[in-house]
Amino acid sequence: MDKQASRIVGLVLAVVGVGLLIWGYQMSSSVGNELTKTFTGSSSNAVMYRYIGGAASLAAGSFLFFRKTKG
Repeated sequence: MDKQASRIVGLVLAVVGVGLLIWGYQMSSSVGNELTKTFTGSSSNAVMYRYIGGAASLAAGSFLFFRKTKG
């Protein structure tokens, strides 16, 4: 993959990651999640999946966007 394409893919992944993190944060204060936290003591799986997916996507996107290519 050439440098320009790598940077574009990295930027898209980073934006998707930030979006997932924001979505997870908004879901964490929902009524359903508050009930789940009340009875189980932890957030629902949907919130955790968005946090984990967002963090992984942001990390991969940042790596692709900022990496140095040979040549």
